[in-house]
Amino acid sequence: MLNQSATILIADDQQDIREALRLLLTSKGYAVMQADNPVAVLDMVSQAAIKLVLLDMNYRRDTTSGQEGLELLEQIKRHDPHLPVIAMTAWGSVELAMRAVHQGANDFIEKPWDNNRLVSIINAQLERFFEAENKRRYQTIAKLQRDHFTTEVIAEAPSMQQVLTTLGQVAPSQASILLRGENGTGKNLLAEQIHTWSDRSDGPLVSVNMGSIPEGLFESEMFGHVKGAFTDARDGRTGRFELADGGSLFLDEIGNLPLPQQAKLLRVLESGSFEKVGASKTQTVDVRIITASNADLPGMVEAGEFRRDLYFRLNTVEVMIPPLRDRKKDVLLLAVHYLEKQQRRYNKFFTGFSAASEQELLNYHWPGNVRELSHVVERAVLLGQGDCLTVNDLSLAGTPNDRQPPLTSPESSEASIRSLDEVEKHQIEQALKHFNGNVLEAAQALGVSRSAMYRRMEKFGLDTGG
Repeated sequence: MLNQSATILIADDQQDIREALRLLLTSKGYAVMQADNPVAVLDMVSQAAIKLVLLDMNYRRDTTSGQEGLELLEQIKRHDPHLPVIAMTAWGSVELAMRAVHQGANDFIEKPWDNNRLVSIINAQLERFFEAENKRRYQTIAKLQRDHFTTEVIAEAPSMQQVLTTLGQVAPSQASILLRGENGTGKNLLAEQIHTWSDRSDGPLVSVNMGSIPEGLFESEMFGHVKGAFTDARDGRTGRFELADGGSLFLDEIGNLPLPQQAKLLRVLESGSFEKVGASKTQTVDVRIITASNADLPGMVEAGEFRRDLYFRLNTVEVMIPPLRDRKKDVLLLAVHYLEKQQRRYNKFFTGFSAASEQELLNYHWPGNVRELSHVVERAVLLGQGDCLTVNDLSLAGTPNDRQPPLTSPESSEASIRSLDEVEKHQIEQALKHFNGNVLEAAQALGVSRSAMYRRMEKFGLDTGG
């Protein structure tokens, strides 16, 4: 499945040429988007998962210099130097074609084109592109892992880079760190990272889910007990604080701790000492505290559900972990990372994700964050049957609120199925928004006349300004 349902952008100001290319490419399994002016080309390249551009070199009928195309080519390559561009020139314009290649075009085709030759060029360019793209992703993942020491931290998004920078600054200190964020954002992993970066990395890291400890066993679990301390205490038990001595203690879901247990925890944090249940001897430990919660702790403090003094004891440094929907730059990197991991686990191999499935991953809202992404990829690896993972393999059947409006072309065979009227209305709204309500420019971008544009706007109840 060489083309991987790749989306190709046809950039030409002549509708008959765009339509001929669309029919040819969709018959070969490609998804197609169209643009008839440089502004629309750059808009689509910047927003959609375009994998190749067929670029006409002239957009005004009164010129054949190709200068518009050369300038547009430079802008495309500035935005994404790896995106393959095939220049389309008039027959005999060899000099212009060579100038385009010199300025970054990956190949060229002359009009009128030979269908077989054009498809062959597209296949060759996409094959190189996908191989290079996968290689770049794996190199990026490897570099991030080298930089961050642990194998699971993948973070190129600026918001997550800032989190790692902050944690890198405070990890060597003894300060208590509170990690806050939604479920599945990787707080456990970041706690491990803090421990790795600290001067306690040779000591133990002990993790406790505070919401899973029965209220009656809190003291035994955290501080330990001696033999015979209570019924069924046939043997002594070492508590979590003692186990973490000289290292770090990670208290996950701290917001689930009932108020009576909060008081007991606070006493130990303030004094650094405790007694096992049933013992009279006081023990002192040297423990660095890391906590995490998905709850609104400040709100709980105001509501009297969480002790203010304990909150201040825990949040010497408080770090908010961004949800995956705000880390778009990391989604595909994480997906590739989990794909590689699950392929090894289940002894299967895929070339990667199809272009349509990549766009699906980017459009999805990820209410379960990184944990959900990991599970989605694992399920896809288990159930996938083709050369690459498709939209069907991902099975992202979320609610409308769980996905963002698709940027892929409505012609994509794997795009969400909507009525033609819905698709047309959405495209018109997007064009009007892009051109700040300028109907003429929006009509030109969509390849229709101004009068036709007004008729469609009236049909869909859009403001015509009159």
